[in-house]
Amino acid sequence: MGMWASVDAMWDFPAEKRIFGAVLLFSWTVYLWETFLAQRQRRIYKTTTRVPAELEQIMDSDTFEKSRLYQLDKSTFSFWSGLYSEVEGTDSSFPDHRRSESPILFHSLFILLFGGIPYLWRLSGQFCSSAGFGPEYEIIQSLVFLLLATLFSALTGLPWSLYNTFVIEEKHGFNHQTLEFFMKDAIKKFIVTQCILLPVSALLLYIIKIGGDYFFIYAWLFTLVVSLVLVTIYADYIAPLFDKFTPLPEGKLKQEIEVMAKSIDFPLTKVYVVEGSKRSSHSNAYFYGFFKNKRIVLFDTLLEEYSVPNKDNQEESGMEARNEGEGDSEEVKAKVKNKKQGCKNEEVLAVLGHELGHWKLGHTVKNIIISQMNSFLCFFLFAVLIGRRELFAAFGFYDSQPTLIGLLIIFQFIFSPYNEVLSFCLTVLSRRFEFQADAFAKKLGKAKDLYSALIKLNKDNLGFPVSDWLFSTWHYSHPPLLERLQALKNAKQD
Repeated sequence: MGMWASVDAMWDFPAEKRIFGAVLLFSWTVYLWETFLAQRQRRIYKTTTRVPAELEQIMDSDTFEKSRLYQLDKSTFSFWSGLYSEVEGTDSSFPDHRRSESPILFHSLFILLFGGIPYLWRLSGQFCSSAGFGPEYEIIQSLVFLLLATLFSALTGLPWSLYNTFVIEEKHGFNHQTLEFFMKDAIKKFIVTQCILLPVSALLLYIIKIGGDYFFIYAWLFTLVVSLVLVTIYADYIAPLFDKFTPLPEGKLKQEIEVMAKSIDFPLTKVYVVEGSKRSSHSNAYFYGFFKNKRIVLFDTLLEEYSVPNKDNQEESGMEARNEGEGDSEEVKAKVKNKKQGCKNEEVLAVLGHELGHWKLGHTVKNIIISQMNSFLCFFLFAVLIGRRELFAAFGFYDSQPTLIGLLIIFQFIFSPYNEVLSFCLTVLSRRFEFQADAFAKKLGKAKDLYSALIKLNKDNLGFPVSDWLFSTWHYSHPPLLERLQALKNAKQD
């Protein structure tokens, strides 16, 4: 009887207390669940010290041990940064696809228990008052709040980012950045983020204010337009602020890419190589653009038969071409020949065949549709809940109901259970899409080359091919390596 009496008594608390308690309880439940999964995977890293029999043909013991130690270090880092994040209240752990993509993250113990959100709101109000803006200028105060919040998040996350880059990535041979480059990059990233975040947020808040009963429709349409614009301009105007994009030189690879794109009616306009090697030796490839204006971007670290051009090399090769009639200097040729990572041209084409499969099979459009359906639902539910005073009171806002705070509370806290379920469902869907894209590459006759490319990319990125089934089910947006290779094996043999 005593236990049930205690449970009944809990419901006698005011609504705001119950909401606050539920938010904290769910936050820590998710954290403990994630920690449990991480420990299961960490046990795999510790105990699997020899190459399993099914992997002996594709991975040598030296690479296996390197990848095991790399992932073990990343796991340790993730544990401590995740614990700090949960206690302090901002997201300093990365990468973790289950964390919110919002540039400000307030959750858990310190921020919630000690009233960090209302304190920062009051502080932003004081800054506005000192500048002559009263409480009626809510949008101005909201922008100051965002600026302070993102600055706080950037500063508290900086030590973790430095450690990850200059200790873990450096130790395992991935980091190519200097400290000066890293800091300039971080400052530039913060400035660019503010240039996008602040005006977009101001317009969104204004739309919500003047939108009337159907503001959620206008807010959703606005965010849809913004997301499409950002996707369109990102690689042309934003990404070049951080990385150098160079047109892929004329040659066999470019010709074969164009032929493959034409064979599946992919409206390719340009192929770029991005100088990712100045940051890291990790590799990637992607395409972007809408309608009839598609571009493909290849990381230079993906290309075995490519050397990053620089002024000296270009001048030297130019002089040699003039003197001897050849396009490349011996030094440049040697650099390409001695390159220790990346894929051969045939394997690069296979990887692109997989990526273009996502486009041909409609995966990109499907993801956009799902994202926008979810966005519309969230704005609709926000419209339903925004008038509930107890939601604001639960987080320390007793006398005011700022729209920005309402967005933060409802989208980040109240929707947390829904977001976790949605994230898991999208992870499962992503794995399905990856298998389908692999199958598409097989239909293009690229199974053998994709098979070898996956092995090389796993080796270059020190991916550990053994995983705990529960951890991989919950976290892996891409199927484990062995599953992908098994699906490709029969076609490779054929």
